[in-house]
Amino acid sequence: MLLRVGIILIFILSFVPGIIWWERRLLSWMQDRIGPNRVGPWGLLQPIADGIKLFFKEDVTPSNVDRLIFVIAPAIALFPAFAIWATLPWGPDTRFTPIADVDIGILYVLAISSLGVYGVFLAGWASNNKYSLLGALRSAAQLVSYELAMGVALGCVILATGSLRLTEVVAAQEQPLYGVVPALQNWFIFTPFGLVAGVVFLICMVAETNRAPFDLPEAESELIAGFHTEYSSMKFAVFFMGEYATMMAFSGVFAVMFLGGWNLVPINFEYLAGISPGWLAGVVRFFDLPILAPVWFVGKLVLGLTFYIWLRATLPRLRYDQLMTLGWKYLLPLAALNFVVVAIWMQFGWPALGLAIAIVIALYAVFAMTVLRARGKEERREVVLVSD
Repeated sequence: MLLRVGIILIFILSFVPGIIWWERRLLSWMQDRIGPNRVGPWGLLQPIADGIKLFFKEDVTPSNVDRLIFVIAPAIALFPAFAIWATLPWGPDTRFTPIADVDIGILYVLAISSLGVYGVFLAGWASNNKYSLLGALRSAAQLVSYELAMGVALGCVILATGSLRLTEVVAAQEQPLYGVVPALQNWFIFTPFGLVAGVVFLICMVAETNRAPFDLPEAESELIAGFHTEYSSMKFAVFFMGEYATMMAFSGVFAVMFLGGWNLVPINFEYLAGISPGWLAGVVRFFDLPILAPVWFVGKLVLGLTFYIWLRATLPRLRYDQLMTLGWKYLLPLAALNFVVVAIWMQFGWPALGLAIAIVIALYAVFAMTVLRARGKEERREVVLVSD
């Protein structure tokens, strides 16, 4: 148990500098810049140099802060990022099972992830700075708004698998696709309800980690640096590390819940090996070796982190009212409708699923027409007022 805890801690602490380097390089390519290329080959040692710089910088603490809370807030923000990893499975072998394969794995993930906002809020409140406090309040409201939709989206997967245990969620995705295609695995992202739940979860996990375009709690154009305006040196580095470690954790949760966990691709290698010639069967079975499962899992982590970086390079920051509108008016109703569809499918089977999807599409069409009609009336009213 202690050995597994140590391995997870070492993996996170050593992987975070790699993420920072990858983000800086990828953003530079997307923005037609050079990026870090001086410290070490291809700039690989730049994150280490930045860490050494932060370690030796002067640690400034304002005079009127709540010192105890000001000091422990970064640690509270970092804790959930490490704790979530306790239930994430790395492979089918017992050597790669999670530290604690608990029966309430998904609930544990939701409960622990919600604790991260305490560190952010306490940091903003203890700083005795109005900009920091505004950033902290934004973070709290943002987490409440998007955690509801996230929980409902994961509830769809719980209904489909009948279990909260993460290893059983992965096992359910190793079944034949739709129960009738033995050569393919039933990854939830390729099912109708799983695609909707996956998209909702993907948006919510970006908002939960305060990443662009949902980085309102640290909007430099409005709040200087938001909740961590007064932090410097290693305290700031801990917040920085917590953000990237949380991104890793949510990427892992997304891989487990929707992308087949430790499986490389949605192909049943055991089935293909059984119908392949002798020389090809060995090659096929190679990709299904348990020792390679952590490699495929880490590869999916990198894909999730690349998605985070891609969004940062592509989308501008939302206004706060747009952020709240997206969470409450669109994502939560969509996740709730999807939950109802999954419940109907589980109770009555595939024919009822088609009928439920048709009803949802009809309801959405009526809703869209109502919104467009209301907007048209508002625009005509504005035209009349302007002409008068």
